[in-house]
Parts: sequence; C-alpha cells; structure tokens
Amino acid sequence: MDIGTFLLMQSPSARSSQEIYARALEQAQAAETLGYRNVWLAEHHFSTYGYLSRPLQLASYIAAKTTKLRVGTAVVVVPLHHPLVIAEEIATLDVVSGGRLDIGLGRGYQRYEFERFGLQLDSGGQRWEESIDILQKSFEGRPFSYEGKLFKIPETSLFPQPLQKPHPPIWITAQSQYALEAAVRRGFNVLTGGFGIPVERLAEFGQHVKRMNADMKPAQQPLIGVQRAVYVTKDAADAREAAEQALWNMRVTLSLRNNYEQVDRGNAIPVPAKTEPTIDELLDRYLIIGTPDTVIRQIQRVRELVGISHFNCSFWFGDLDQARVLRSMELFAREVMPAVA
Repeated sequence: MDIGTFLLMQSPSARSSQEIYARALEQAQAAETLGYRNVWLAEHHFSTYGYLSRPLQLASYIAAKTTKLRVGTAVVVVPLHHPLVIAEEIATLDVVSGGRLDIGLGRGYQRYEFERFGLQLDSGGQRWEESIDILQKSFEGRPFSYEGKLFKIPETSLFPQPLQKPHPPIWITAQSQYALEAAVRRGFNVLTGGFGIPVERLAEFGQHVKRMNADMKPAQQPLIGVQRAVYVTKDAADAREAAEQALWNMRVTLSLRNNYEQVDRGNAIPVPAKTEPTIDELLDRYLIIGTPDTVIRQIQRVRELVGISHFNCSFWFGDLDQARVLRSMELFAREVMPAVA
C-alpha cells in the first residue's frame, strides 16, 4: 500500500498567503525526505477553506524542488476549466516532472465556487462528461475533433504529449455510488474519504466497487485510495485537541457541500451541522488520530473494510501549527509507515 500526503492549505485564522505556501512546500519536501510516495494538492477558490486555486501550478514548483516525490491533484475541478487547457497543463507537468504526476479529477461540489465563475453547479454533469471525453482524446497522440452539446472542437493536436503512456494515472474523487460507477466504467482509479465521511460509508464504497468489478469485468481493475485526517501523538490530550481542529474542516466542508455555507469577507465560517458527531465519535469513525499503535489499528481497519491500495494522510487541518504537523509526519513515518505500507 502506497502512502501519500494531502495539502488543502486552509487557514481558519486567515494567515498570510506567503506563510501558507511556505508551509506547503516545507511539508512536501519533508514528505520526500521521510519516504512518502506522493503529495496531493486540492483546488479551491475564494475563501480561507483553501488557498490553492491552481494545483497544477504549485505541483510544478514542488516537482522542481524535489527529486522522487510524485505530485498529484486531488482534485482539478474539471467543470471550472476548458478541457483543452487542463490537458495541456497535465501534459506539460508530466514532461517537466519526469513522469512523476498523478492526476485527480472531480466534478466539484461547491455552489459557492461555481457561482463566482458564472456557472451553475447543476450544469457540471454535462460539462464533466464531455470534458473527460476530450481529455482522453487529447492523450491519444494523434489529431482529433469533437462534436458535443457544449464543446465543438475542430481538428486539434495536443503538444506536448504526456511522458507517461498513455497518460498519467487518473484518479476520480467519488463520494457516491454514481461517481464510483462512472469511474470504474471509464477504467479510472478511485479516491474517496475526506472530512465528514464515516468509516461505515467507506466500507459501503469498498463493497460497491467489488460488485462493479464483478459485474463490469473491466480490463484493469481500478485502484482504490482513501484519504483521512491523520495526526500521530503520544499524548492523549494532544490527540483530542487535534480532533477539535479537524472539526473546523468537517464543518466547513459539509456547509459548502450542502449549501448552507457562511463566508465573511473570504473567511470560511465553521457552521455546525444540525447533528454532528462528538469528539469521541470523530476519533472512532471519522479521523485517524492517536498513538502510533492506535493509528496502525485504524488504518488496518480501513484497509480491511475497503480494500485500498493507496492511503492518503491529511496531516495539516484546522489551525495546527507547522511544528505539530511536521512532528506528526515524522512519527508516522518512523512508527506507523513500516507497519502498514
């Protein structure tokens, strides 16, 4: 099982952009030194929920500052961009990184972001399907044209072409059975998890992918990755405080997903849901936080329930300071990674 790390680059206290980006680079370089396989970068817009609006651009910079670490997006929000621009940026980064790119793609889920681009969230489905068609054609290495309802593209050739053939590994974020089915149907890998998804839901996703593989019999079975908030500590009080930090991410994520978000001058407000888990429930069902032995058991539980080949650690959440994040990453690499990877 591969182990990666994920950067949302949020800031509840609205720290400076310079500080947030410096922290991201330091964590990526630490991940390479400590033996993590990947760093994954989110795309978000217009609030302190995530300072990273151009993940492929930052991934290029990180690739230039590292030598072995694979860089990836989790995700590029496809309906917010023209698919040919996405294809060109993917191919360019794959070339300049020496084939170290993994590409995560998603439909997007935030009405707040779509409206500020003059788009409707409900229209994302058609844009998504046509964009994925165009991306796949772009990477075939020959001229193509496309006639869709939204995109009409005359004969076009993509330069450069990706270094990895036929293209970098493609992962689709999936938080529903529909999204899982769409990913498997196209032969893409699946990345699920994140804030607000309990472990029982992950188990349901894993069983559904197994059923789809049996029914569809794809030529290549998709890899499954799970992303969770992770914090490793030997202090019980420190663990509970970290869980409270993660509650900020979960509240903002769910408010943006379910359209009751509050953003004040760009500051994302952690709006409590009508019902939400206690700290004890968070530690048991939503987060992977605790001593090295506890974290090992929790990851093994996820692996057994879901059948994953990639585990993605979101070490930086809430307003955790950099020293705590780096200490958690180091402790995970030293005492957890050998037992689970």
